[in-house]
Amino acid sequence: MRRDGAIGSACAAVAFIAVGTSFAAADRLTAYPAAGGQAVRYALAVLVLLGFLRGRLPKLSRGELAQLTALAAVGLAAFNLFVLAALALADPGSVGVIVGCVPAVLAVGAPLLGRRRVDLRLLAAACFVAAGAAVVQSAGAHITAGALLLALAALLCEAAFTLLAAPLLPRLGAVAVSAWAALLAAGLLCGYALAVDGPAHAIAVPTGTEALALAYMATVVTALAFVLCYSAVERLGAERTGLFAGLVPVSALLAAAALGASELTATRMAGATAVAAGIVVGLRVSRTPRPIATTMAPGGRGRFGRRPRESSTAG
Repeated sequence: MRRDGAIGSACAAVAFIAVGTSFAAADRLTAYPAAGGQAVRYALAVLVLLGFLRGRLPKLSRGELAQLTALAAVGLAAFNLFVLAALALADPGSVGVIVGCVPAVLAVGAPLLGRRRVDLRLLAAACFVAAGAAVVQSAGAHITAGALLLALAALLCEAAFTLLAAPLLPRLGAVAVSAWAALLAAGLLCGYALAVDGPAHAIAVPTGTEALALAYMATVVTALAFVLCYSAVERLGAERTGLFAGLVPVSALLAAAALGASELTATRMAGATAVAAGIVVGLRVSRTPRPIATTMAPGGRGRFGRRPRESSTAG
């Protein structure tokens, strides 16, 4: 179990660090159509993920298709649109502080959906992580009511990205769930872009810099990060994986500092230290929830979309 937890922790850390670096890439896409750009990103990610699935997606039941559609619509498409709308009304730091509360939401939502008691020690650690992330964001206090509502909606969508996927992982595996979610999100965002921006402006020919940014978003931030995040959920559970979301603003800060676009102040480094401490404490004091992989249906697929060995160490 220790080895399984260590692997899950490594997967979660890499996944959320990758997401944090996405802000530097997204900064190169400010002139590119927003919804169309996200559609292209997810479509490219599907091609990458299909390579790991040998070009074949597993068949879905009606219930699984409905749940994956909800995941794509809420956890991916709506999340991106809510964040963009909130950023139009408030500064990125203010929006980031609210969305950064996802560890606390998962610490409550995951056990409630699983009909388990909320671990108050884990909840306290999650709140500590969220507070540290807020310090790293260095957000101002000004935020409009509209931006607050949009950011709260994005927060719920971000939590849904994990909570809606968790029941699907035992049978489908991390790669297949990621591929189906990206495929459905690409279709939804493409339809939205055509309806809002029109066929002539929905998708544009990217410049060289935009093409590199889209490729990075598709391969690293989507294909790699999704699979690693869902693999961590299989091993750690949703609420413990959620602790690592605090690494997003930390990695974003470090990436921006490396590019000379931000400054590593003492206050921000203190916030980063708080995030790290909250993750370590949360992993140590929480009860170890029963991993999703142990409830696998007959003939199902395990981590990374592969059939597991009978001597799985999960549990």
